[in-house]
This record gives sequence, structure tokens and C-alpha cells, in this order.
Amino acid sequence: MLTVRKSQDRGYADHGWLRSFHSFSFANYYDPEFMGWGNLRVINEDRIAAGSGFGTHGHRDMEIISYVLSGNLAHKDSMGNVKGIPPGDVQRMSAGSGVMHSEFNHAPNETTHFFQIWIEPNVRGIDPSYEQQTVPPASKRGALSRLAAPEGGVIQIHADATLYAGLFDGQESAQLEIAPHRKAYVHVVRGALHVNGVALAEGDAALLDNEPRIVLDHGQDAEVLVFDLAP
Repeated sequence: MLTVRKSQDRGYADHGWLRSFHSFSFANYYDPEFMGWGNLRVINEDRIAAGSGFGTHGHRDMEIISYVLSGNLAHKDSMGNVKGIPPGDVQRMSAGSGVMHSEFNHAPNETTHFFQIWIEPNVRGIDPSYEQQTVPPASKRGALSRLAAPEGGVIQIHADATLYAGLFDGQESAQLEIAPHRKAYVHVVRGALHVNGVALAEGDAALLDNEPRIVLDHGQDAEVLVFDLAP
């Protein structure tokens, strides 16, 4: 079964310095039909205004992934990491037993546009940790590049989930086999493409349950995130 979640149906918050779309219930946005999908708990599409950001705050027992589209995300945490996350990088923070961090856009005149993803871990109370790697665009061109997985992709996560990213245009296509009884989630980050024959536009998502495979094609300058998830 494939269910389409249209971009305009997501939750939305405009705080002035932050504009955020929520694919699942988050903060003041609550929809009992969209509390998550499998062990995927949060996908927030955030735009942070120049000179603004999230002050120091805490997390616990969550795998948190940041995927930057434009601008730069300045990260600082209680583990001693002080990093800038540019487009093309993927960052993972395992909150584990507890971590404090902040995220800012220090640019004077540029918005930082990024996705923050939360996946429920399969182990709890571990020491918090941080990982950040660059993903070359060529590895995503017409293919699904494995960004994160428990056995390691570009980064390793402590969760029963695998995250892929791909770039598709024109005749480029890819398939991903999904094991029985697992869930999958496809989010169109930019552009448009077809998922199992269904046309999706920017910001749209497909929630898949008991589908044997994902077929991506008919891309129009598309960038996509694909999740293979625990039931």
C-alpha cells in the first residue's frame, strides 16, 4: 500500500526567525494520524533566518540526522563538537544518555535550509556520539546512495533503519527492494518524480507498507530521501 502525504498537508510553524514544515506531529502541531512511520519519528524541513538559530537545548535516546540543502548549519554540543555543516554533508548525533547542543545560521544574509530527522534507536542509554561526512553529488546521481545504516553507510546509526539519498532527472531511475513486513518512506526534497508510478512534487511524501520495492523514475531535477524502516 502506498499513501501520499502532500506538502501542503504538513504542519507549519512561522516563528519569524524560523519557518518549519512538520511531516509528523511535533511541538505545537499534533495530528494523531501522523505521529511517525515505523521508527521514523520526525522530519522537519527548517529554514533558519540569517543570524538566528536554536539555542542550547537537550535530547535523549534519539538518532538525529541533519541534511543541509543550502546555507550552513553551525553545530555546537556538550561533547565538545563545534562544526559547520554545509550542503552535501550529512551529520548524525546519537543523543543516548543525554546531550546538549545548539544550531545556528551565522551568515549575515543567507537562509539555512535543512532537514532534521529523528529516528528511534534500538539501544538506549548509550554514550552520546557525533559523526559528520561529505556525500559527493556524483554518488547520488541517478542512484540511491546509502547515507546511514546500523552497519554503516556514509554514517552509522543505532537504529533499525537505512537512509538513502538520490538525484534524478530525465531518464535516470533506481529501484530499492524492501523486505516483507517492513515500512518505507520517500520524501521529495526538491523537484518532482514518480514513486511506484505515482507523481510526487516538492515536499510531497509517500508512505509505503508491505510494498516489495520502490521504483523511482521520471525525475525533474529531483532530490529525494528514502527510508527503509522497522515495522
